[in-house]
Amino acid sequence: MSRIPSLLDADLKGKIVLVRMDHNVVKKGKIKDPMRIEATIPTLVHIYKKGGLPILMSHVGRPYDKTTKKISISELEAVDAIVDYLSQKLQLKGLIPDLKAEDSYGICDLKPLSAAVKSLKDGACDFIYLPNTRWFKGEESKDESSDAFAEALAEYADVYVNDAFGSWQPHATTYNITKFLPSYAGLLMQKELSNLDKVFEPKRPLVAVVAGSKFDTKIGALSALIDFADHLVLGGVIYNAYLAAKYGLKITGLTEEDVQAAQKFIDDSGENIAKVVELPFIVECDSMKERTEDNWEVYNIHDLGDWAHEEEIGYVLDVAPESFDLPEIKKIFSEAGSIFVNAVMGYTTLFPEGSMAMYRLIDENAMAQKLFGGGDTIQDFGSYLPGIFAKAQNDPKYYFFTGGGAILTSIENRSPYGMKPVQALLKED
Repeated sequence: MSRIPSLLDADLKGKIVLVRMDHNVVKKGKIKDPMRIEATIPTLVHIYKKGGLPILMSHVGRPYDKTTKKISISELEAVDAIVDYLSQKLQLKGLIPDLKAEDSYGICDLKPLSAAVKSLKDGACDFIYLPNTRWFKGEESKDESSDAFAEALAEYADVYVNDAFGSWQPHATTYNITKFLPSYAGLLMQKELSNLDKVFEPKRPLVAVVAGSKFDTKIGALSALIDFADHLVLGGVIYNAYLAAKYGLKITGLTEEDVQAAQKFIDDSGENIAKVVELPFIVECDSMKERTEDNWEVYNIHDLGDWAHEEEIGYVLDVAPESFDLPEIKKIFSEAGSIFVNAVMGYTTLFPEGSMAMYRLIDENAMAQKLFGGGDTIQDFGSYLPGIFAKAQNDPKYYFFTGGGAILTSIENRSPYGMKPVQALLKED
């Protein structure tokens, strides 16, 4: 039987603990939302309680060019803001080791890390925070340099802890590193996996809500959800493509690839396609740049005339709130036993009303288990409905995941252990 070793069972006293976290919250040098940092603090506190000495690390942004294999190093994607936040929050002293890249292929020389580790052991600092992991040569590589980087890094630690649920890709610091150190799941990782089980073994009926800007990137998760969910609600470009494929609507901004992917999804789903909850009222707008009094209109898709099959109707930027006032839609949400949300209904920069209406409707179901994933989803919830969001954070019927892509990857693999970094932690009893 396979199990994931828990940080709670690890002997940490006097040991250097290398911890991979998902603190990818820095935008242009500043923290956009500290939620992901806050979620990892219990793991860090536990390491201190057990006498461990932590070296923390996380990626920030996308500095690695997969085509040229070159890495751009910028202060705008540095970890300084994260270290400052943790230092102030916990009243601890953090140290970023002076590791430099000699060329555009990333940091290679880890020798300066020795001095930082000595400072940690001597008590001159409370934690080390490595530079952006994606600045290191080998972090995102698909060749032997990933193992080389992981093995070199492992020389400075005794134990590895993965607390980066949201970092689902198998990179050197999430995957390869487990080959070289005793490895454990952090407290957040365990919490996320436990709640992910509620998606796979839900209280029925399960209503799943998924949206996105590209249909093909979500097709795997959608194909799984159409099988095991009881109802599937679509939003964003995904819903646009579905409407275009099913009803022959011409919608501005859709690519032919999106429509073709939606048609394949419809065809492959067979009778299960009836699980898609169609939200008939949509918001059409002439622009994606601005919203004025007269450049948008609400349509019922079933009332559109033949002209909508011949010429484009404009951008469909939201599901109109009127859709969530319909008795049949209210019934689906009110009778749900579990609701999984990985979506905003539309382009919330201009039209947040559809998402707000859906979140209110979900909140009215006091008995359902409500599982939210995805940074934009959670940020919009907090921004547009701060009162409901504040109460939800203390409601055991709600859970907010730190990684949206990680959840969909697990769903696509039809297992909470479907992500390769999680699989790397599994041990046989």
